[in-house]
Amino acid sequence: MGRWEPNARGRLEQAAIELYVERGYEQTTVAEIAKRAGLTERTFFRHFADKREVLFWGSGTLRDHLVNAVGAAPDSAAPIEVIAGAVESVGVLFDERRESARQRQAVIAANAELRERELIKLASLSAALADALRRRGVPDPAASLAAEAGIAVFKIAFERWISGTGEPDLARLVRESFDELKAMAAGS
Repeated sequence: MGRWEPNARGRLEQAAIELYVERGYEQTTVAEIAKRAGLTERTFFRHFADKREVLFWGSGTLRDHLVNAVGAAPDSAAPIEVIAGAVESVGVLFDERRESARQRQAVIAANAELRERELIKLASLSAALADALRRRGVPDPAASLAAEAGIAVFKIAFERWISGTGEPDLARLVRESFDELKAMAAGS
């Protein structure tokens, strides 16, 4: 592939994931990623600040999607229902990406620095959700509790989704996990 072909970001992401899986994150260089993608290091740095960002660049899109879903929820919805709907709605962002999500998580699980970065990303998502609830008039600690519960449910559902095969889809696993949380909280 030539450098002028479209989808440089996607090609770099795919090349990086392949190399991280084959060689390990620490053993892979930006030069190797760029070469595998048929691009230059300069092009790599136009898209990503460093090789770690290849794994986390979609965090902003995920955050924006969640916050917008909270904002679009009916005013009458309880905070946990607002969060449940927002978290369930992200399933559409992952529908066609199960295998790449599996590979990404395997790379992250194998590296302490990346696991730490993933936890920071999840904490940032929780904070954004709590802020979105506060803008809806939900006071603390309810806003923070609902947001933290939502991220915990997302994390569990996501892990189930990437470790499973075929159905159910991520949105369904999120819904089932929220139902389990509600049943557990109700003491059933």
